[in-house]
Amino acid sequence: MTIRPPSDAEQKQWPTSVIVPIDEKFTDERGEIIPLSDLTMDSAVMISSKKGTVRANHYHQTDWHLCYVISGSIDYYHRPHGSTDDPDHVHVKTGELFFTPPLVDHAMVFPEDTVFLTLGRNPRDQETYESDVVRIPPIEPQS
Repeated sequence: MTIRPPSDAEQKQWPTSVIVPIDEKFTDERGEIIPLSDLTMDSAVMISSKKGTVRANHYHQTDWHLCYVISGSIDYYHRPHGSTDDPDHVHVKTGELFFTPPLVDHAMVFPEDTVFLTLGRNPRDQETYESDVVRIPPIEPQS
């Protein structure tokens, strides 16, 4: 499987911070619309995680993902790939959107039962996913 590398033009559209500001929602008598992303993407998955579990501890070679927390929260740890520094920590709450670009080591720890939506650049079929992801030793604090 060949995965296309990100172009310079594509990278210029990426968010520049972990927590991504969400544009103003549209509300009327029918309900509301929350604009999460206008980036070109090939996958959307909803993930549920139980309290105390860990996901990720990997980086992506070309994939990025935007994650929107539907319920619960995530302790998100990240650092540039290849760094030996302690990872930065961001506590992501319900209703927040966060971004992980390629080549960023990351881990997600779930302090409570959590459901989140992941929007990704690459398709999420197992073959494509496995050809792009590189697993790393745990970067989140060990208890």
